[in-house]
Amino acid sequence: MHYLLGLDVGSSSVKASLVNVETGRAAAQDFMPKREMAITARRAGWAEQNPEDWFVNMKAAVASCMTLAGAKAEDIKAVGISYQMHGLVLVDKALNHLRPAIIWCDSRAVPYGNKAFETLGSEYCLTHLLNSPGNFTAAKLAWVKDNEPDIYAKTYKFMLPGDYIAMRLTGETTTTLPGLSEGIFIDYQTGDISSELMNAFGFDRSMLPDVVPTFGLQGRISKEGAATTGLAAGTPVSYRAGDQPNNAFSLNVMKPGEIAATGGTSGVVYGILGAPGYDKLSRVNVFAHVNHSANAPRLGVLLCINGTGILNAWMRRTVAPEGMSYPEMNELASTVPVGAEGLVVIPFGNGAERMLGNVNTGAAISGINFNIHTKAHVLRAAQEGIAFSFACGMEIMRDMGMDITTIKAGYANLFLSPIFRKTLATTTGATIELYDTDGSIGAAKGAGIGIGIYPDSDSAFATLAHHGTETPPDDASEYLSAYAAWKVALAKTT
Repeated sequence: MHYLLGLDVGSSSVKASLVNVETGRAAAQDFMPKREMAITARRAGWAEQNPEDWFVNMKAAVASCMTLAGAKAEDIKAVGISYQMHGLVLVDKALNHLRPAIIWCDSRAVPYGNKAFETLGSEYCLTHLLNSPGNFTAAKLAWVKDNEPDIYAKTYKFMLPGDYIAMRLTGETTTTLPGLSEGIFIDYQTGDISSELMNAFGFDRSMLPDVVPTFGLQGRISKEGAATTGLAAGTPVSYRAGDQPNNAFSLNVMKPGEIAATGGTSGVVYGILGAPGYDKLSRVNVFAHVNHSANAPRLGVLLCINGTGILNAWMRRTVAPEGMSYPEMNELASTVPVGAEGLVVIPFGNGAERMLGNVNTGAAISGINFNIHTKAHVLRAAQEGIAFSFACGMEIMRDMGMDITTIKAGYANLFLSPIFRKTLATTTGATIELYDTDGSIGAAKGAGIGIGIYPDSDSAFATLAHHGTETPPDDASEYLSAYAAWKVALAKTT
């Protein structure tokens, strides 16, 4: 048997998948640790993790998969890596990390990004970087430079979490162009590192890792990497991408107009642009997608919505009858008409929403009529409100020039709900395609493309299990009327 190994390095756990080359199906999957990895907050707004924890848990997950599949080290033909985006890892010349990693949800660098935005000017940032420097990797590095000068002086290379895992496997310090775009280092007009941004922060280019292709040989497992992981020395590492681009790739979202969406605790909509574009209000972020090139631009537009599945979970705990399951909640909600007879739920109760200009509106329930509204109305209005928030974000994407025709999603979380799916499809006018996949499987398939087992993503995902399609109905009037009422209620809260 021959396998491809996919790794998905998250902030909660590290997942590994072994994909059978012959069948294209997962032969084994596992994740470690079984309890969430620790996130340290030494001060309010900080979030740090020990990079060694990622590596230790990666080794354990890989070992478990090897045992479950009965695989030998030499059976693995290539390794692919997906990872939590926007983190910062610093290593010295001996390739030892110098401090805990500053991860994606750490907000300490916001003032540094804002200052760079003012120094460089909004026109330069939006037309060249396609984003504000914000709280991304470059701004995090600037914080270290200013607040921990001794650490900064010892830094040989800075890298993203996936770059660190690749370094531990191969002994080489490398990154990718999409990875650098996550940190807001790329000037899209030149296709190179932004000298203006580097100068504004006072960074030396020598701190940049070498750039390797997203798909292709990025390094080989070293003797030390083999000894510590049980993998075979010389095995190629041939794919690397941040978790959201990789999630989209895992759904074969590669073409302009295609959308990948997730609806877990928070929600993400990730769409593909075929030409550089930006939102003037920076309500979404733009990064190089996994198949981006200068000749054929493919930019991933990332919309994050904090208040999605967490609202549905809150409804289950506080509104639904005790012990009611999510499918039972869906059935109860389906007993009332579209629009919940005027009841509206604004779902933004999980912090500031970037799509609203970083305003924390809080969640709201409005239009309550004590004579007609029941728990069923509240449950339906909650799911409709979440779907409407997705649609509202997609309007920003359309204003950027994206022609949204298809939404691809994993058959999980909110996409298990018929009400949510139909509301989203009808309101946006886009067809929803549901699949069975995850990030570690996508990373394994990416590794297969990187070594030529698959000629392209269509071949790699030919075995992607399709769970169904949600097509917008011919008459969308009821849903559009409810959406209009929702937007009126939202305007009153912002």
